[in-house]
Amino acid sequence: MKVLVTGATRNVGRLVVDELLRLGATDVRALTTDPESAALPAEVDVVTGFVGRLDTLEQALRGVDVLYLAPHPPTVTDAVALAEQAGVGRIVDLAGAVGTGWEPIETAVEASSLGWTHLEPGEFMDNYLMWSDQIRTTDRVRDGYRAAANAAIDLSDIAAVAAHAILDDSHVGKSYELTGPECLRRDEKLAAIASVLGREISYVELDHEAAVAELAAGMGEYARWYVDGVASLVEAPQLAVQTVAEITGRPGTTFAQWAAANVAAFR
Repeated sequence: MKVLVTGATRNVGRLVVDELLRLGATDVRALTTDPESAALPAEVDVVTGFVGRLDTLEQALRGVDVLYLAPHPPTVTDAVALAEQAGVGRIVDLAGAVGTGWEPIETAVEASSLGWTHLEPGEFMDNYLMWSDQIRTTDRVRDGYRAAANAAIDLSDIAAVAAHAILDDSHVGKSYELTGPECLRRDEKLAAIASVLGREISYVELDHEAAVAELAAGMGEYARWYVDGVASLVEAPQLAVQTVAEITGRPGTTFAQWAAANVAAFR
């Protein structure tokens, strides 16, 4: 079985390659914009390109049986059409739940004749690296909605589910909501980071507009979208589901474990 992993330079795609190899896959091709930075293992067939550059995708799809499709809505319809023309049998896509703006990915995939599995992760734990500058330089974090609660997920857990879905066709036709193993408030997440640092860090709660302004430097136009989403989690928290453990056979990463693994970013 030849597998093509798109978006293999960083984030989830790079971890999917590692998980596939860990599970015993022997014919993995990786599409990456920067092979040197990706530092892919020698046994991986590396192709330089990007799912948004369809000419590079066309070459990479040759002989592929299963495609891991990184999220890129602008070209998803054409990318799926190329996969279909190339004789790909199945697609495992990274998308998002209804209402998150990633629906075009699932729509395009389901409109094809290919088998599919949708992965719908919630917020990434890595998003909380946005607090790193404040934590490194002060004893407080300025942010909104301390009571907003969700079950953020570690990238490695998304990649683990993706690898299992790629290698096992029993997941065809299924959509998987993916979360971390616990639902935590934002101030509880900060407390977990403070604990691994051995420091007291206070949560300074901002009103909505001030929270948008605080994040705008790093998020730009997406700051308001993000804060609006955070606000909705006060009255309607995202609860944890156990899909990661059920599919991979291992418990999902807790926020405290993630904080310990990333402590250098906050120190």
